Amino acid sequence: MQTLWAPWRIEYILGEKEEGCVFCRSFLQENALTLFKGKTSMVLMNKFPYINGHLLVAPVRHTSGLDQLDREELADLMALVRESTSILKRTIHPDGFNVGLNLGKVAGAGIEEHLHCHIVPRWFGDTNFMTVLADVRVIPEHVQATRDKLKPFFDKLDLTSLI
Repeated sequence: MQTLWAPWRIEYILGEKEEGCVFCRSFLQENALTLFKGKTSMVLMNKFPYINGHLLVAPVRHTSGLDQLDREELADLMALVRESTSILKRTIHPDGFNVGLNLGKVAGAGIEEHLHCHIVPRWFGDTNFMTVLADVRVIPEHVQATRDKLKPFFDKLDLTSLI
């Protein structure tokens, strides 16, 4: 029998579960996984990623639907998705991306009350039998190490010049 060690998971298993919205909390106070805070949108590392570099882009305003965003918020959100994929291309060199929204619990939204876009970097050969057979993800780099690579690039972002 093979053993897969994932000691970083104990933090989630034993850790105190925070109340309230993770996105609203991250915008109001500095968070180790926060990469960027703009006027109407933000970027966070996914604390429980599918793969290295899995980012979440969300509007600052606590809203659950695209139809609730005004034009500025929607443009800002999409510009930040575009810039985030660009930064990921330059830093961790993925072969492609899955970018999407899960709107509503039935669509797979884990945090359905606050709209957010997933950016999942993909590499040729990044999927393997572990996910299919054992419902296990193998992530080769700690989320904090990936954050440290990305943060300097997000610190230079000026979203006002992107829209």
